[in-house]
This record gives sequence, structure tokens and C-alpha cells, in this order.
Amino acid sequence: MDTLTSKSEATYSAIIQAAYEMAAAEGIGKVSLGEISKRLGISKSGVFSRVGSLEALQEAVLNEYDRRFAQDIFMPSLKLPQGLPRLTAQIQAWIRRCCETGPRTGCLYTAGAFEFDDLSGPLRDRIEQGVLRWRASLRKTVLQAVEVGHLRPDTDPEQLVFEIYCLIVGLLHDARFMRDPSTLKRISVAYGRLISTYKSFTYQE
Repeated sequence: MDTLTSKSEATYSAIIQAAYEMAAAEGIGKVSLGEISKRLGISKSGVFSRVGSLEALQEAVLNEYDRRFAQDIFMPSLKLPQGLPRLTAQIQAWIRRCCETGPRTGCLYTAGAFEFDDLSGPLRDRIEQGVLRWRASLRKTVLQAVEVGHLRPDTDPEQLVFEIYCLIVGLLHDARFMRDPSTLKRISVAYGRLISTYKSFTYQE
């Protein structure tokens, strides 16, 4: 790889990182080419020439969020057996991620859902697609837990996924907006109580 290409790729990565951090702190809708150029000390045209457009930059940020989310939440759980061990590992990792601070934490999709709930357009559609993909993945994990007998056979996967999402939205509100230090303990209790209502009577941890 020549020096010019290497420098260009490094600049592109820096742009995505700066935009990612801005989205995590202020919302994906607040990302702008002008602000990124100021933060990195390069021209706005220099940012534009590497990302193509604001829409392309927002897409790249959400793609990077997907990659990091899968790396932090989904991939580690695959080392565990299918069923409740895998489902609970995913939820616990998700909870920890929401409660921590820093550029890898929070949830661009949950924040974006409130930011764009009454709007329409490509960015809202992209956020919705991301939410639906993660819900589908979570639903698959729930179905596997039913199939291996860890959850009751009458479990409604869509209902359980909905209830888990409700817990996460409440968690984000209290952990990040209210800054309540007891949130981690409370969400752990809430998830334990929720999943206990779905557990198979024959399942033993």
C-alpha cells in the first residue's frame, strides 16, 4: 500500500470515528460535514471528497455502530450454548454497554428512534432497518431457547422481544438521562423477574 493511499484511509477512518463520537453524544441527526471538518482540522471539501455526502457519512456511522454492537454484544455470546445462556449473555452485555460511558456505549438506534419517530426519509428508514435486524436476531435467540427447552413452548417470541426492548428503553432513560447509579441493579432485577415468567418448569441453570 503506498503512502498516499494509507494516509487517505487513515483520514477516512478518522472522519468516521469523529462522526461516530458526535452521533453518540448528540444524535445521528446532529452529525454535519462542517462540524467534522472543524474537529479534525481539515477542509469541509476534504471531508466531502472522502465520504461523498452527509447521508453517506450517516450510513457509514450506523454501519460502524452495527459492527461494534455485533462485536460487543452478539459475537461473544456465540461461545455459549444455545438457549438461555446465550440470550442472557446478550442482554447482560447490552445492559452493561448502555450503563457505561464513552463512544462505544449508548444506543444510536434507540436515540435515533426518538429523534426521528415523527419524521420520514432515508435516515429514519435506515434506523428502522437496524432496529428490525437486531430484533430479528434477538427473536432467533429466543426461538432457540424455546427449541432447547429453556423457555416454555407457549412463549410468544415477539412479545418477549418487545418486553426486553421496553426494559432497555427504561434503562437508557434512567442510566443516561436520570444518571441514577442504582439503574444497573434495578435492570438486572427486572430482567431476572421477566425471564423467570418465561422459563420452562424443567429448566435448571
